[in-house]
Parts: sequence; C-alpha cells; structure tokens
Amino acid sequence: MTEVVRLTLSKPVTHNEIAYSDLTFREATVGDFMAGDQFKGEISQNVAVLSAISDVPIPAFKKICAADYRRILDATKDILGNA
Repeated sequence: MTEVVRLTLSKPVTHNEIAYSDLTFREATVGDFMAGDQFKGEISQNVAVLSAISDVPIPAFKKICAADYRRILDATKDILGNA
C-alpha cells in the first residue's frame, strides 16, 4: 500500500502564477532518489526528491519557508524510508 502525506503550508508560495498551499507527497521510489543525485549537497538533493514526490516544481519548492521545510521533512520521513 502506497502511503500519502498531505501538508498545508503556513505560508503558501507562488510560481508561474500557480499558488501552492496544500501539498501531497507520495511514497518515494528509487528513481526519485536517482533524480536527487543529480544535485550537489544534501539539502538540494532532498528538495529535488521532495519536489518529485509532490509534483511541485523545484523553483516553487525553493520558495517554501524554512519552518514549513522542517515540517515537510518531519512529515515525510516515513515515505522517504527514514523511519
């Protein structure tokens, strides 16, 4: 059974005139982690994977405030295999 995590941002972000406030994250796959490996640095790799599993473009994900990013990391640890 594939897990899904839903999270509402405390501060919505906008990219290309699309607002992102309610994010849905699906369970990560090996391919998602491979996509993250294209980036240098742990945070950049994490953002790439989280972007992929939420269908939120990386430029939009980069605008998420630090507090919301920490909440996302905590909420998605199980579906990222970090339980």
